[in-house]
Amino acid sequence: MKDKRITITGGTGFLGKHLVNNFQEQGYRSIFPADHKEYDLVQPEDVRRLYDDTRPEIVVHLAAKVGGIGFNLENPAALFYENLMMGVQLLHEGYRRGIEKFVALGTICAYPKFTPVPFRESELWNGYPEETNAPYGLAKKMMLVQSEAYRRQYGFNSIFLLPVNLYGPGDNFDPRSSHVIPALIKKCVDAKRHGEKEILVWGTGQATREFFYVADAAEAVRLATERYNKSEAMNLGAGFEISIKELTELIVELTGFTGRIVWDKTKPDGQPRRMLDTTKAYRELGFKARTDLREGLKKTIDWYETMMMAS
Repeated sequence: MKDKRITITGGTGFLGKHLVNNFQEQGYRSIFPADHKEYDLVQPEDVRRLYDDTRPEIVVHLAAKVGGIGFNLENPAALFYENLMMGVQLLHEGYRRGIEKFVALGTICAYPKFTPVPFRESELWNGYPEETNAPYGLAKKMMLVQSEAYRRQYGFNSIFLLPVNLYGPGDNFDPRSSHVIPALIKKCVDAKRHGEKEILVWGTGQATREFFYVADAAEAVRLATERYNKSEAMNLGAGFEISIKELTELIVELTGFTGRIVWDKTKPDGQPRRMLDTTKAYRELGFKARTDLREGLKKTIDWYETMMMAS
């Protein structure tokens, strides 16, 4: 495996940088991260050019148009179209060129809105996704359909992984498109720096989420690339659940913000609960997340504060 040519779409992004590092630390010698500035993977000619330039034997598809609830509400069509087109074209071109393996990253947003907790892979088709996430989640889920179909008809080796919400150093802190952890860290750190007395947080705080430290996620994806060769979806996560209220209070504590938390209950909570059953990943890969939430949040806050001081 360590001599294989591996192309990673989104390889210069948040998870991508950690995954490239993980592969290299394990002795992989031919890793090619694909940058969205160089390749617009919505365009078929750019997909072909990517394959021509990097000549992969294995493709790991991380690239995605993605954001938090507000971004999802504002961009449902773009989220559906761009994610669908990237996945369909990359997988098909990989099959057409005879690559050895295609690793597709889906999203927990593909699960039905009211999935029994913990989410098991067998529940994926038992309902419609939460409305704010549905265009993104369904576009990504089509790679699972395509993966199974191409294996059945062509014997093409592709796999579909379902990571839960990621966080960690290098995350997206842009308030227009960030997810909940970087958004909360930025609110608290910025409020503390500017002497503000309160922060405003969307929703009621009652929704629950599971969070997966990015370095652990990179290890899981690398292990799946090495060891998993079935088209059935596989969850990747840390296997715990925390309410947004508890998460907010923890981030407030760790950042040292002493003001009030104001909940904007006119804004949506998103999916009511999220937590994955990670039994399959342990059985198939021997993978178990190592970073607990408090430790991971400390590392993420330290990274963000260092970046703010540098700027």
